[in-house]
Amino acid sequence: MIKKQRKSLRLRHYDYSQAGLYFITICIQQHKCLFGQIKDEIMVLNDAGKEINQCWLEITHHFPSVKLHQHVIMPNHLHGIIELVGAPLVGALSSKNAQPQGIAPTIGTIVGAFKSLSTNCYIKGVKKNGWQPFDRKLWQRNYYEHIIRSDESHLKIIEYIDTNALRWQLDKYYTP
Repeated sequence: MIKKQRKSLRLRHYDYSQAGLYFITICIQQHKCLFGQIKDEIMVLNDAGKEINQCWLEITHHFPSVKLHQHVIMPNHLHGIIELVGAPLVGALSSKNAQPQGIAPTIGTIVGAFKSLSTNCYIKGVKKNGWQPFDRKLWQRNYYEHIIRSDESHLKIIEYIDTNALRWQLDKYYTP
């Protein structure tokens, strides 16, 4: 029996450690609403959602070459804009001590680290605070990404993120 290969969502031959803006969407497995609810068109985070939000904000502590822009935690997914700024290349030298700075992080590395750290945090919350448990994995296997290539696209994505809760019932991730 031949296993069907999954189609990659990534752009072929694109360097995802390249400086630039990336629009990211990460979904909870089976689109379970674990992070809060929409009330009167406003996202109200529960304790788990607040913790996931904190994990998102801490990305910059783990990756100094990352700058975070708009983001929103929704009941069963999150949207965010990640900027890679002047990420050092392999073997790049620091002006201070002339030591190699390591490999520039890719968007995949950053999202993977976020998923791992936030899953561990969520598991602690399930055990300690009785948060709603999940089946096997918190996050879906992959994530969606869009390389932001123009100011116009950037502004449209900012508006989409900022108004996401207003369109919740029309959202493809909506589950009542």
